[in-house]
Amino acid sequence: MSQASTSGYQALYRQASTDPVSFWAAQAAKLDWYKTPGQILTQQDEYHYQWFADGELNSCYLALDYHLTQGRANQTALIYDSAVTGTKQRFSYAELTEQVALFAGVLKANGVGKGDRVVIYMPMIPQAVIAMLAVARLGAVHSVVFGGFSAHELALRIDDASPKLIVSASCGIEINRLIAYKPLLDEALELASHKVPCCVIYQREQLQASMVPGRDLDWQQQLLQATPAACVPVAATDPLYILYTSGTTGKPKGVVRDNGGHAVALKYSMQAIYNCQAGDVFFAASDVGWVVGHSYIVYGPLIAGCTTVLYEGKPVFTPDAGAFWRLCAEYQVKVLFAAPTAFRAIRKEDPDALLQQYDLSALEYIFMAGERLDPATFYWVQDKIGKPVLVANRNRLGYQRKSGRGGVITGQSRFGHSAGARLSAGGT
Repeated sequence: MSQASTSGYQALYRQASTDPVSFWAAQAAKLDWYKTPGQILTQQDEYHYQWFADGELNSCYLALDYHLTQGRANQTALIYDSAVTGTKQRFSYAELTEQVALFAGVLKANGVGKGDRVVIYMPMIPQAVIAMLAVARLGAVHSVVFGGFSAHELALRIDDASPKLIVSASCGIEINRLIAYKPLLDEALELASHKVPCCVIYQREQLQASMVPGRDLDWQQQLLQATPAACVPVAATDPLYILYTSGTTGKPKGVVRDNGGHAVALKYSMQAIYNCQAGDVFFAASDVGWVVGHSYIVYGPLIAGCTTVLYEGKPVFTPDAGAFWRLCAEYQVKVLFAAPTAFRAIRKEDPDALLQQYDLSALEYIFMAGERLDPATFYWVQDKIGKPVLVANRNRLGYQRKSGRGGVITGQSRFGHSAGARLSAGGT
């Protein structure tokens, strides 16, 4: 690490620590706001603050439409790679914007508007990302429930969020096993006290779901008659999403993330922590049902103008322990981000890394987050793959994988030290 890098980091850290208002004002200025915030940090009481309270923006606009004005219409925004179906698909920024605007039109035609909640119960397919961004486009609030969660767990979240509409799919696929989502959804709706008037179902070719007349709508058919919907400006303090804790210690608790601080912090983290610029390829091997999927499959990479990889598969058995390395080579991934558990599984199945026979010259960093990284796994990845491994766990980075903070608190940045601020715009 050079002396210049160290001094640059120290200067940033001093500014973020001693003058967070000026620091985050500078980061906020890098976004395209409908109304630029004048109030950077507002203290409500002894414990509660608001970031950018008088600003107005739209997270979907920042993730998609903005890039059309910056000459990135034809750049790939999303790469979908399904190892379980053999499907590969690319969406340019223009194509993804069109699909999101159309589905936002479907939601709008069925009564979804600013502030309404929409539950999304989907597998790792492009339609999950499209649904999330379409909800945000309307200024509504999405609540993604991990695909395959039991009917009971889904019902708890439906009752708490009180959604106007639910978006789901006919099935998910776990390695070589189909999981029918629609029966789980139907049971959850029977269990829930809150009655949802409308469900939009994406029918996958692997399994066709039975539809309830008068309630269930076919995604594909609805798109044929949809009118694209425009972005709706929202206050920076308006909620973007609700994501629930696992419920292992009681009733699941909804974590609410607002639009403004979330967008500013994620935009900053993509450059300062992950060293990713517009056009770079970012692969977060997570799920959109967890906070990592929200932050670093969907919003972070797209707001930064990167290409994000959406992977429907496992680190092993789809088809083997070389899956991550194939993806990194095939799509020229610059940054790989996954939980240590994934690499432990790879190491167990391929201890000598014999399946790593791919060209990883484009891969610059491997980030691990969400749980403790044991030394054996750390050194195995570093030695066998030959890439820098940057540790990101609760001790080193404060990042919670499932439903915790939506952005980095502190982390090993490309400067080589902890990057972040004592008071982060991405936190509370």
